Amino acid sequence: MTQQGVRWTADQVLALAPDAASRKAGSKLGAAGPWSEAGSSDEGTVWGLCKGSGSKPYQTVVDIAEAAGPAYKCSCPSRKFPCKHALGLLLLWAGEDGAVPAGQAPDWAEQWLAGRRKRTEEKRAAGASGSPATADPKAARRRAERRAERITAGAGELEQRLTDLLRTGLAAAEQAGYGLWEETAARMVDAQAPGLAARARELGAIPSSGPGWPVRLLEECALLHLLDRAWLRREGLPDGLAATVRSRVGLPGSADGPPVRDSWLVLAQYDTADAKLTTRRIWLHGTASDRTSLLLSYGAAGRAPELALPVGLALEAEVSAFPGAGQLRAALGEQFAPPGPTTARPRGVTTAQAAARYGAALRDDPWLDAVPVTLDRVVPTQDGDSWQLADADEELALPLTAAACSRPGLWRLVALSGGAPVKVFGELGHRGFTPLTAWPEAAGEPVSLC
Repeated sequence: MTQQGVRWTADQVLALAPDAASRKAGSKLGAAGPWSEAGSSDEGTVWGLCKGSGSKPYQTVVDIAEAAGPAYKCSCPSRKFPCKHALGLLLLWAGEDGAVPAGQAPDWAEQWLAGRRKRTEEKRAAGASGSPATADPKAARRRAERRAERITAGAGELEQRLTDLLRTGLAAAEQAGYGLWEETAARMVDAQAPGLAARARELGAIPSSGPGWPVRLLEECALLHLLDRAWLRREGLPDGLAATVRSRVGLPGSADGPPVRDSWLVLAQYDTADAKLTTRRIWLHGTASDRTSLLLSYGAAGRAPELALPVGLALEAEVSAFPGAGQLRAALGEQFAPPGPTTARPRGVTTAQAAARYGAALRDDPWLDAVPVTLDRVVPTQDGDSWQLADADEELALPLTAAACSRPGLWRLVALSGGAPVKVFGELGHRGFTPLTAWPEAAGEPVSLC
């Protein structure tokens, strides 16, 4: 249960926003002015009516007690989850006591909650009873074999394309333009190898992308060649590396690791989107196991994934790992309590230790873009036209990625530090460090930088 007296911070609420526009619009609705009949219950429900442009106010209700993260319902036409009205209602609830008094949920809110509880119970009952195996194992094996054959044919074709590129010279890639690699990516999609398709498509954006692009193109071609060869020789690879190769090529997998029960601190949450899919990444840290795990959830284009966990809270749950050497992806299993406040923080490392950790991770997964790292006692400082995180106790620093330097989160980090050391969680890769969450050195709430 989420008790009435337990309040989230405004930062934790805004960390749920699917994008910057929703965060800005929700902040404007975090005051009492547009709201009427707002209330909350000890069971973890918050509701209210928000005045909109029409004659009828929008009915907004949030189930905070949902163990997998808050769930939302609003009568507005927005396709975002949470919408600006749900964010505004949560901000109102997180603010001064009395703005959202305790009370009895209205019928329209109770109907939605009853439907959610019924569906939850049905899922639990289905899980407890087990479902009969309807799939034909032989047919499934034949489908897997046919797909592997298609991927192998696609990998062979991709190898020939890379060979042609090196034979004619990298300058030919600049002359050919993006269409060459878009066509190659389409062929990999036909071969049912979405991982190869994505990497081929990325190659098309490198030529003429700025100084040093031939070196970057050659590096990415080498990694793609390595992935091709690894797939073609996967039978001789160690089990862990073979699983990583299958994942990188784009074959689906399932979380088959033993469930680890822990109090999982929500380190960060952010979304990336393309024309077809929105991907949400949620980083968790087990306070007892000292283990970092990544949850991935997806939404159709234009819609945010439903799974959302407020940064800085902790949830008691089981997490199971996906196969693969060095892989951190996991699946969220049974949850024993909804996310709640915690004073826990991840254990940090120095900048030198962080760089060594990334190097070690590349041995298990050469195609790894970045690793999760918590830096202890670092200070954001300018480095020419860019920024870096300087170690307060050593003469070393990690450069920030160009993307991180262009985000508003950088200025939140600078303001939090004020020239003093802070603890920062983020992702470290060959392009630099991307800060995602920060804590002041003294006691204080985390600040989301996404």
